[in-house]
Amino acid sequence: VSCLTRRSRGRNYEAELQKFRPEPFLVEFGEYHPLKPIMVTDTKTRRGARKGSTSSSSSSSSVPTDPLSSMLDGTDPLSMFAAASASEAPRMQHSTSAGDLGRRKRDKEEDPLGPDFEPWSSKRGEILARFTTTEKLSINLFMGSDKGKAPSPGSAVSEKVRTRLEELDDLEEGSQRELLNLSQQDYANRIEELNQSLKEAWAADQKVKALKIVIQCAKLLSDTSVIQFYPSKFVLITDILDTFGRLVYERIWTMCSDPRPLPDGFTVDDVNDTAKETCLNWFFKIASIRELLPRLYVEAAILKCNRFLSKTGIQEILPRLTAMIRGIGDPLVAAYARAYLCRVGMEVAPQLKDNLNRNFFDLLGTFRQISGENVQNQLVLQRVEVPEYLTLYSPAINWILQCIAYRAPEVNVSPCVHGSHSALLLNSVMRAFRPEFVAARATDFIAMIKDCDEAGFPKHLLFGSLGRSLACADPPESERLTILNEAWKVVTKVRSPQDYINCAEIWVEFTCRHFTKREVNTILADIIKHMTPDRAFEDAYPQLQSAIRKILLYFHNFSVLFSIERFLPFLDMFQKDSVRVEVCRSITDVFLKNQVEPTRDPVILNAMLHICKTMHDSVNALTLEDEKRSLALLIIGFIRMVSFGRDFEQQLSFCVEARATFCNLEPVLVQLIHTVNQLAMETRKVMKGNHSRKTAAFVRACAAYSFITIPSLSNIFSRLNLYLLSGQVALANQCLSQADAFLKAAVSILPEVPRSISVEGKFRSSENFLLDFINNFLATLLVVPDHPEHGVLYLVRGLLNMVQDYTWEDNSDAKVRVYTSALPLLAAMSQETYLYSIPKMDSNETLYGGDPKFLSEINKLCETLIGQILDHLKALSKDESIRRQGALAFSLFGVVLAHGDLRNNKLSQLSVNLWNLSHKHGYCETRMSVRTLECIKHQAQQHDMTHLTDVVQRLALQSRT
Repeated sequence: VSCLTRRSRGRNYEAELQKFRPEPFLVEFGEYHPLKPIMVTDTKTRRGARKGSTSSSSSSSSVPTDPLSSMLDGTDPLSMFAAASASEAPRMQHSTSAGDLGRRKRDKEEDPLGPDFEPWSSKRGEILARFTTTEKLSINLFMGSDKGKAPSPGSAVSEKVRTRLEELDDLEEGSQRELLNLSQQDYANRIEELNQSLKEAWAADQKVKALKIVIQCAKLLSDTSVIQFYPSKFVLITDILDTFGRLVYERIWTMCSDPRPLPDGFTVDDVNDTAKETCLNWFFKIASIRELLPRLYVEAAILKCNRFLSKTGIQEILPRLTAMIRGIGDPLVAAYARAYLCRVGMEVAPQLKDNLNRNFFDLLGTFRQISGENVQNQLVLQRVEVPEYLTLYSPAINWILQCIAYRAPEVNVSPCVHGSHSALLLNSVMRAFRPEFVAARATDFIAMIKDCDEAGFPKHLLFGSLGRSLACADPPESERLTILNEAWKVVTKVRSPQDYINCAEIWVEFTCRHFTKREVNTILADIIKHMTPDRAFEDAYPQLQSAIRKILLYFHNFSVLFSIERFLPFLDMFQKDSVRVEVCRSITDVFLKNQVEPTRDPVILNAMLHICKTMHDSVNALTLEDEKRSLALLIIGFIRMVSFGRDFEQQLSFCVEARATFCNLEPVLVQLIHTVNQLAMETRKVMKGNHSRKTAAFVRACAAYSFITIPSLSNIFSRLNLYLLSGQVALANQCLSQADAFLKAAVSILPEVPRSISVEGKFRSSENFLLDFINNFLATLLVVPDHPEHGVLYLVRGLLNMVQDYTWEDNSDAKVRVYTSALPLLAAMSQETYLYSIPKMDSNETLYGGDPKFLSEINKLCETLIGQILDHLKALSKDESIRRQGALAFSLFGVVLAHGDLRNNKLSQLSVNLWNLSHKHGYCETRMSVRTLECIKHQAQQHDMTHLTDVVQRLALQSRT
């Protein structure tokens, strides 16, 4: 019964391959093509016909049927949703409130400003981030009595905001409360709470209280005690004014929507008397505000409401409000008041350019106040330098100039930038006007920069603004070198490292965009010269990183990039580990995206090795696994882009250097081993099988590389698989001693395999991984010839001994599954001709030539294995193990059926017994059993397999009872 090998059937693999090859079928391609549309006949039954009769129509279509469309009955779910929404629309309109209708109508109004106008909202975040302070701030509230008014019921406001509202309600007539020692974030939070309280008061129909909140917030704009924060304060408080203006406008619009909503382009004649009276009442309330600044701001906030009162109201009010601003004594406060008036004016009447111009020239007239005693004393008191003070005007001036320049005819800016503080104005002009306008006149702007009176506004800031425009639009080609030279003459003379790098970083893009590596190298050398003393670069990492990004944006030829002499010294300024690694990441990432062909350029290789080594050296015991994996992927990508063509020795030398460089990243070592194995196979292909001494020596060197490197890996399965792979490569190159060493090393470390391993952060049993490896190992052993000094089948025996001694999990069948997998290998070894072999290498089929002693050793090993399997099946007779017993019996049955000679009665009886055992308790899958029987019956019809007919008759399907 156990003589599987002695009774294994002879196999003619070539004949079996031909027998089971699909039969060719003649196809007339004139009538058939796999891509030809399918003809579909669609029969539809018309509904609504008389009872008892049907009417159908058939149509043929050449459109291929879409399985997804057929599942949906041809209806797109999104179309169904749209159709449903359309059908619901009429019903929804009846339930829509007048306020919702008004809001919908307002949304349909034509926006007077086009998409080419940069809105205020896009500037808001930049101002808040730029103008900050560490000084303590204060909020001075002066509220009238508001007794007898209940708070809004059910208001969804936080407890903190609710407390603030109660504090506001408790203020007596004429009382004053000042919130002191607020940080910048606290100040912003308090302003947001006031904005929320405004909405809550409005929702509770406490309109007077809402107006008081807005008035008090507008008063805060007269406070310049922390002058560096004023632009950000302006942004925060005007948000409240915008909210108030929107609430008032929506309130009056809703009153006009009864009984029908206003048309899109309504006129004052369409507004009813009640809405007009309410609107006029709001303007009267605001006119009664005694202080100039809050009266100005609040009226400007509801400027749009003039549409309800007069056709020409806005044209008449804007000049009046502009004239009112002249009464504000502080030039900075006046500048931002003008900016706000221009902003609301652009929203409702952008065509009124005269008012914009009047505000601009009024602003110019206030500049003489900057050198006055009041402003200078204020700057001394707050310890603010004049250049820093002048930059506070930039957002206001930039906005006014943007409004003036919007869709305006070509203008000559020279007359506007003469006189005091012309540098500040010129800076705002370059920031506000379109980059194309500035770029086309770049030399004119440079001339104006030279001639302007700095008055505390440094010229390098002007060249910085010019550089920003030139980064977005190109100047005339003939002027570019002159522009760069003139700009750099000023930039390089800046003494402050921070001011210098802020400006130099802007011009790096212009240089990279229009010039060669020579000019870029000059710029980088100058930056190094300025930023190296006193380690000034440590305070300029963001600007230096920006410069690197701009260089990488324009230099995709890394041979040119790395030949820039000062590029790598520039990288050396990144001394902070995290920043240095981030820069190296960005360089490697751009390299992998743009380096299409493999390279052997020594300039690229040396530079990239240096960059990758920097990333590798940043890895330590605290580095997260995700970070290690990310860095390893970048380095692996670089290694894959290195190719020396047919200079295999040079390629191997590179791998040796890379191994020493990247020894701490295991995935990189794994990739290097794969690269070396691939290199060995490429050598074999190039030599076309001519196994010269030089080729053999090189392959042995590759094998030595892998044999030395693999033990350094910590992952046991990486070691096992690489030992096996390297052994297969050695076999393919006829290096038997090296292959033997790899395979023995793999067998020797099998006991080190743990019973559980971590996979994606979770511990899982290692059995399945180990079984997969052993099966691959067994498949390789078929072509491995026995070593003359180690006896017959020494590798097979060594593997099975390790499997026998391995500590498997409790109640595990893994060992028996290995034994079952070894039986087909032993059956294949007994054949006269092996299923596969390696060219120019003798396997055991040639060494032994069917020697009876060799077959006897195989037979003894088979007897031992089958005995072990049958003993294990007997031990699985308990109730909780019968399912496992059936599965193992069926697996062994398949092996006996495929490889055994069932003409032997004992072997035939063994197969029947295994079949019956696998079906004894009904756990075997019926479908699989039926298909197996059909396959056996099909084989029995072949002339040399008729003996299977008797076996099939003895195999019965049994069900669990």
